[in-house]
Amino acid sequence: MTPTTPSPTDLPPPPRCRAEIDLAALRGNVEYCQSLAGPTCEIMAIVKADAYGHGLAPVVAHLSDTVRWFGVANLREALRAIQAAGENPIHLLLLSPATPDEIEPLVAQGFSASVSLPDEVAAYAAAAARLGKKAKLHAVADTGMGRIGCPPDRFAALVQSIRQHPHCLLEGIQSHFPSADEDADFTLAQIEAFQNLLATLDPGTARIHLCNSAGLIGYQGKTPFATLARPGLALYGTSPLPGAATALRPVMSLKTTVTLVRRIPPGTGICYGRTFLADREMTVATLAVGYGDGYPRHLSGSGAAVLLAGRRCPLLGRVTMDQIVVDISALRDPVRPGDEATLIGRQGNEEITAAELARQAGTIPWEIYTGITRRVERVYR
Repeated sequence: MTPTTPSPTDLPPPPRCRAEIDLAALRGNVEYCQSLAGPTCEIMAIVKADAYGHGLAPVVAHLSDTVRWFGVANLREALRAIQAAGENPIHLLLLSPATPDEIEPLVAQGFSASVSLPDEVAAYAAAAARLGKKAKLHAVADTGMGRIGCPPDRFAALVQSIRQHPHCLLEGIQSHFPSADEDADFTLAQIEAFQNLLATLDPGTARIHLCNSAGLIGYQGKTPFATLARPGLALYGTSPLPGAATALRPVMSLKTTVTLVRRIPPGTGICYGRTFLADREMTVATLAVGYGDGYPRHLSGSGAAVLLAGRRCPLLGRVTMDQIVVDISALRDPVRPGDEATLIGRQGNEEITAAELARQAGTIPWEIYTGITRRVERVYR
């Protein structure tokens, strides 16, 4: 039977709102991070939170031929990552403490885990003994983050508790920067404290890792002892240090569609609360995006803009769940329903970055990326 060509009515319309993911830019950012890390330090690609909203499975699938280490937050992310890697051998590290129900499956799958307490080590050792396997553990030193980790005065005991269990392997020794993008003096002191801890131990073959994106960009050369670096935000093209790492290329462009173009008279209120009242006759466009897509409501009244016809068009009134309204009165070129608007990314000579939106919304680029919801279709190129 000869297959028939679908008619236009059989095909779904293009998505109203989409995130275009540039995989070539992603790979280029990995290569740049590796150049900062140096030849003796590998990159661990951080793909937790759905690869910062970029799509965990496609990101891992694209990088797993060259990147050996990936960092995730939980068991489910690890399982998705190992499936995405296919036949490429990769190492997966849980950066967060495991729940009691996750410990045995983690050991069974051969994933690596971060531990802060001897009690955690004992739980992994017991699970590994039941399975006849070894638990691969990374001891976390709390050198200032205060979120997880072992205090420095008890860290040697934590490492010893791993080494003394025949079913445990000390695979890594790690810490984490809380303010490498804000406080250079504290960060340098933290590096020194971590190095002093290492001097009291025999790391052996354990991987040594400390640097996140800010650490890698701002303190390369200060951590020659490191054999792993853990960039997250930098992989996706945003530097946590403004003005630094200009070679990074944004991986995501967030785009939406014009649904309506209208002329409105003076005095017209826009959206809930009527926080914007037109002071003149205006031409406005309604766009198919809102906080239900992850476009932050806190952008309301912030001076935010979108790109239409290569120019910035101011956001008017409040961001609603599914729609926003922008002022297109100054555009010379006509705008019609179906036209593309850029929320994050470049049009012509203009660009709106995730960092810009974050400043306007009073948040951070990490939240902008991870807040983009599943209603926004990811398109990979």
